[in-house]
Amino acid sequence: MGDSMFRFNKEQKIFEVGGIRIGGQPGELPTVMIGSIFYHKHKILKDEKTGDFDRKKAEELLAKEAEISEKTGNPRIVDVCCGWPQAFQKLIDFVAENIDGPFSIDGATADVRIAGAKYVGEVGLSNRVVYNSITPHINEDEVKAIKQAKIKSALLLTLNTKNPTLIGRLQVVDELLTIAQRASIEKPLIDTCVLDIPDPGPVSKAIYLVKEKYGLPSGAGIHNAVDMWRKKRKMDPANYMLASTVANVISITSGANFLLYGPIENAPTAYFCCALADAYIAYSTKQEFGTKMLTNNHPIYKIFR
Repeated sequence: MGDSMFRFNKEQKIFEVGGIRIGGQPGELPTVMIGSIFYHKHKILKDEKTGDFDRKKAEELLAKEAEISEKTGNPRIVDVCCGWPQAFQKLIDFVAENIDGPFSIDGATADVRIAGAKYVGEVGLSNRVVYNSITPHINEDEVKAIKQAKIKSALLLTLNTKNPTLIGRLQVVDELLTIAQRASIEKPLIDTCVLDIPDPGPVSKAIYLVKEKYGLPSGAGIHNAVDMWRKKRKMDPANYMLASTVANVISITSGANFLLYGPIENAPTAYFCCALADAYIAYSTKQEFGTKMLTNNHPIYKIFR
């Protein structure tokens, strides 16, 4: 256990992926924001099977997020979603050309993810890619594809179907790290995996415990829990955004280094809330531990302006 809030005993690793830094002790670096584009039923998609989409709208979404990221100081990884192997190339090309930094390849099935991995390997984009994701159930073909593509970073999803609890999540981390090693992943990012509506609690605590035990960058797609909840009952849009905010911020106070905040359209609210939480925590760690912010681009220098 950590000897105090906002500080881990274990040395905290920081990985550089596609020009951004992720990880570290609370207060050192801003939370990395991962928003999804081209997700299932995304309005900008004209045809999910062919990957045809409204380029102008997609450009606007990416530009808007870039502007918000610049304003708060929170770096971004663009999560490129895809449901069909033949569509991935088009979507990856577009994002790689329209942003400077890293992006994740998030295929709905192993076949799609393998197609994405092969493609980024062929065109030399591997150093900008985070593979989304490696689970304990991954098959050998997929492991091989990641290795051959020379992808060096991946989200490791602590999906424990037999024991979907706080402890269950921690039980699969060693197994995931062994798989990641076989795939030649050097920069593993641990995603503590939302499965159920009240999960932001255990998921956040799991982030804390992963950082305390392994010192690895950790985070989650906390908003998934709120999305599941919204699908079950009518939720006022303002309450939906507030619920997402509470979920995100609880994970940041537990030490999250990255957040999959959902649809890229949600960037304005997500970045603002997370940047504010980052600033509060940084101010606290600086006072108590003399923690140094490792970038002049930290939200603490930007958000209160």
